[in-house]
Amino acid sequence: MVLKAAFSWAIACCLTLIFAVTPAQAKLLGGPLPALNQAAPGFTLPTNTGDGEISLADYRGQWVVVYFYPKDFTPGCTLEARRFQEDMPEYRRRNAQVLGISVDSVESHAEFCDAEGLRFPLLADTDASVSKAYGAWLNPLPLRNTYIIDPVGKLRTIFTDVRPVIHSKEVLASLDALQAEGAS
Repeated sequence: MVLKAAFSWAIACCLTLIFAVTPAQAKLLGGPLPALNQAAPGFTLPTNTGDGEISLADYRGQWVVVYFYPKDFTPGCTLEARRFQEDMPEYRRRNAQVLGISVDSVESHAEFCDAEGLRFPLLADTDASVSKAYGAWLNPLPLRNTYIIDPVGKLRTIFTDVRPVIHSKEVLASLDALQAEGAS
């Protein structure tokens, strides 16, 4: 019963975000976005993979796609994660690592990865500090924002109007454009 109530609450929050908040309002409510072409906000968060903790600095020398999403196991978040997973060979060809971040626990992330066959790290921002640093927080959940960080740690692209069904392809196209201009 508690699980059903929690799921209903999560769906209601997602629907409120989708239908009651425009992207412009979400930017305002999510806080200021970090500046492009400046150092991306650093972070170290717990994860269900590897040594149990991942830092942005661990990926220096690689492109990093950091995507924030509201909640494990919800329809849009599941679709977005599946698309990133399907395109993982393309990210590897571009020397890019995908990192998903939400306020869910490490345990929830482990269950989500197992259930959906996800083989990239999901990070637990349980206090929302990283979501806030990236302007991706609309209490009580992160906004669906994505950031591309170059190999030297500069923030190069921000996506705030994310459509899960096509988003991974948009990110790949942006990576191609950035790499073609020699932005590394």
